[in-house]
Amino acid sequence: MTGLGELVERTSTPDEVVEGFLAWADAEGLTLYPHQEEALLEAAAGSHVIVDTPTGSGKSLIAAAAHAVCLAARGRTFYTAPIKALVSEKFFELTHRFGADRVGMLTGDASVNPEAPLICCTAEVLANVALRDGDAAPVDQVVMDEFHYFADPDRGWAWQVPLLELPHVQFVLLSATLGDVSRFVDDLPRRTEREVAVVRSAERPIPLHHEFRIQPLTEVVDELLSTHQTPAYLVHFTQAAAVERAQSLLSTNLLTRAEKDRVAEELGGFRFSAGFGKTLSKYVRHGVGVHHAGMLPRYRRLVERLAQAGLLKVICGTDTLGVGINVPIRTVVLTALAKYDGTSTRLLSAREFHQIGGRAGRAGYDTSGLVIGLAPDHVIENHKAAAKAAAKTEKDGKVRKLVKKKPPPGQISWGQPTWDRLVSAPPEPLTSSFTVSHAMLLNVLDRPGDGRAALHRLLTESYEPEGRQAEHVERAEALYESLLDAGVVEELAEPDDFGRTVRVTIDLQETFALNQPLAPFAL
Repeated sequence: MTGLGELVERTSTPDEVVEGFLAWADAEGLTLYPHQEEALLEAAAGSHVIVDTPTGSGKSLIAAAAHAVCLAARGRTFYTAPIKALVSEKFFELTHRFGADRVGMLTGDASVNPEAPLICCTAEVLANVALRDGDAAPVDQVVMDEFHYFADPDRGWAWQVPLLELPHVQFVLLSATLGDVSRFVDDLPRRTEREVAVVRSAERPIPLHHEFRIQPLTEVVDELLSTHQTPAYLVHFTQAAAVERAQSLLSTNLLTRAEKDRVAEELGGFRFSAGFGKTLSKYVRHGVGVHHAGMLPRYRRLVERLAQAGLLKVICGTDTLGVGINVPIRTVVLTALAKYDGTSTRLLSAREFHQIGGRAGRAGYDTSGLVIGLAPDHVIENHKAAAKAAAKTEKDGKVRKLVKKKPPPGQISWGQPTWDRLVSAPPEPLTSSFTVSHAMLLNVLDRPGDGRAALHRLLTESYEPEGRQAEHVERAEALYESLLDAGVVEELAEPDDFGRTVRVTIDLQETFALNQPLAPFAL
């Protein structure tokens, strides 16, 4: 047995688990922060636990403690995260701590030990279980990481559905950027008859320093290298921009000969395929990493491994690194304070800013982290031109007229006031982002009992405003009629053996999805 696996095997009462977990942590050389111990006690007491603590404050240990509480009671616990890379990372971490026989993984395209008592999965996988089985779902506890995704316009439904459909479950909700959580504190006890404990800590174990620079990125990178403020993560908001930046850094001397030899040794026999693989090989041998969601998982893991070994000075990537991936970073550089969100270009929200910047500062390595924001290119050019004109004026006394460059069409500009506001602003309150889809209807309508009543309850008891609830009911009725017309569902004159008055007429594997525009035609 492995570490916590032995603990959950020999304990059963909450007090035994708490004492055993504290003893295990002490044996591992871990000293729990007060907020970690508070979360452990609240989880053991059976409360829902909302953990709102800074990045790097040990939420992974809180998750492990909650899982231990549930497993010791012979329950079934789920860990959910927004991206497969994080699910995979947690799967290996929890397997090491609890033992391979107790931990499984479900990501939609991968299934490992699916009957295990501790399952690591994406939020959508658990949401579909909740839709399909409702209160009968074989789940006793859910640990939801990166719970601020509740407000994500496209995926927020997956964080909301388990709260609505699993009233028997204990929830442990984790994030560094939750903001006001009073709605959950008020609502969850009503739904679940279980109290809610909010665990907060404003203190970061590794404090952050924030700087706004009117300098080109190349100058900033040179300075970070000379002052030993690397590894640095250069944040871009498109994958193409991240790769383009990595290419431009090949002209900068990042590694010594000895460091290049260490990279080659660490790579060993790693096989880079043609295309981007060969390009990435060139980058990492130069001390530059690339990290974004469009890369093959094995390439992302390679970059993470090299970064953890301290062999990459600079990593060029997207804001996905803000989602809990274990890459040690000393400095985060935001190349922009605006992003295209799929609809329009807008300034970063306070939540996005703190989520990305919070990755700076490595526990056990750094005494502080550094977050740098860069001015837009046209502002930097104007600043340089003004300095140059001022120098000439001082020299010959002639005042020169300065024609300022304007931002490119469609680009939002930002400056020191924007930066200062983001640094000081707390994360915005979480807003509900619920959506109705064919897949949701099929899952709910095919469950035992009155599926239509369950669907109506789901839509009218969501965290949406009343007006939007009515819109969702109207959309669900339209989707239901289309499925009925297509013969995908049928109404029954008498309830069947499962108590259903509506049933899905075809057998769909559990992984079948109808969330793409043309998917219904596939039927």
